[in-house]
This record gives sequence, structure tokens and C-alpha cells, in this order.
Amino acid sequence: MDRTYVESSAIESIGYDAANAILEIEFKRTHAVWQYLDVPEYVWYEFQSAGSLGHYFSVNIRNQYPEIRIG
Repeated sequence: MDRTYVESSAIESIGYDAANAILEIEFKRTHAVWQYLDVPEYVWYEFQSAGSLGHYFSVNIRNQYPEIRIG
């Protein structure tokens, strides 16, 4: 999946596969890459336009969707 680098103190890059509803996030501190499954497209649009990606992730994504560490 292609990811876009973002301006965030916690998140390095983000990407979304609309066909499979998979959100992919690379975190800065650990360089770990996680996929979040069954994420609706509206969440992707809200996430990428949020004022704070880290805060949006903590409130709206973490522990809300099944997750898999892929890297």
C-alpha cells in the first residue's frame, strides 16, 4: 500500500485501501507499521484532515478496529 508522509509528532505516514477498507499507519517513535481493518472511508477522510493526527488516532481509531502489525 502506498503511504503519504505527514506532518505529525507521532505518525510518520498514512495510507488507505478503499477497496478493502484498510488503514495503514507508520509510527515515528517505533517505525512500526500497523493496519487497521474495516475502517470506513469517512474515517480516512476525517483522519487525514484532522488538526492533530495523533489525537484523532487515539480517540477514533485505536482500540476501535481490528489491527495487525505488518512491519
